[in-house]
Amino acid sequence: MITRMPLKTLTVAVLGAMAFNAQAADYEWTFQTSETSGEPQFEMKKAWADNVEQMSDGRISIEILPVNAVVQANQTLQAVQSGILQGHLTDPSYFTGQNPAFGMIGNLVGAWSDPYDFLDYMNNAGGEELYNELVEPYGLHLIGAAATGLESLPSTKPIRSIEDMQGLKLRAPEGMVYNIFEAAGATPVNLPGSEVYTGLEKGVIDAADYTVFATNQAQGLHEFAPYPLYPGFHSLPMVSVSLNKDIWDGLPADLQAILETSVDDLAYEMVAELKTRDLEAVREARQNPDIEIIDLPAEERVKFRNIAKEEWASWAEKNEITQEFYDSVVGYLENHNLM
Repeated sequence: MITRMPLKTLTVAVLGAMAFNAQAADYEWTFQTSETSGEPQFEMKKAWADNVEQMSDGRISIEILPVNAVVQANQTLQAVQSGILQGHLTDPSYFTGQNPAFGMIGNLVGAWSDPYDFLDYMNNAGGEELYNELVEPYGLHLIGAAATGLESLPSTKPIRSIEDMQGLKLRAPEGMVYNIFEAAGATPVNLPGSEVYTGLEKGVIDAADYTVFATNQAQGLHEFAPYPLYPGFHSLPMVSVSLNKDIWDGLPADLQAILETSVDDLAYEMVAELKTRDLEAVREARQNPDIEIIDLPAEERVKFRNIAKEEWASWAEKNEITQEFYDSVVGYLENHNLM
């Protein structure tokens, strides 16, 4: 004889089993990024969070939010410190107003021609330790550094030399990148990234230090700025993947190791994926007769870097940690024949 369980009892039993199999995570965090929803970098950061959950066997769950979802881009430092957010994945240059070292370490303009060199410096030559020396007094801990890649420079006017930057209304965030373009003769405009498209469309700016070629192409910037400079020569921003320090200090060692490994994976996957996207976007753009991709000549790149190096030395004098970073990174570049 078959005994049938009443439907109500069966439903309760099934729901109970589901609850047992889908227990809440030990740690539930919210991280804000510096990208809008749907951008390739945003999707990569969401994939990172999924990877952390899988690697930790569900013990860590991270919600990834787009720029300005909780606070403005330049306010996430305080938000993580106070616990409004538990972490962020962002360019440290946003916090230059808090300490000039954020702008210098976050984007040493003109220094890098290959993102893998930057990651090697951060991972193996003391860069991450220096960044934690900077950020931990603010109540954060750097899990690890990532990078996008060398940014292109979409422009409404052809830039074939540094001389062509004279008077150019160029969007640049506050910090070192702003100062270096100003020293090169441009007229920097501090616009948020979310306003780059309309700024180019309406003629508020002539060009933009913004992001990688593929993202510029996908967002339609080349419709208004058909003279993109590529490969990049100026900006390679760091992506700081940071967590509230009290939370970090309270984590078991195995979860700390999982987080560090996951960020290393993110860093190299992001560089490779964005490079692939760039190459595809460049091929597409070259089929459009209205777009002219300009590769800044080698002698002009040297001129720009010499301008940048003067600004590095100037920023090194701002405080003790900027000097420490300057000595460290210049030593790395010289030892690796990169300067």
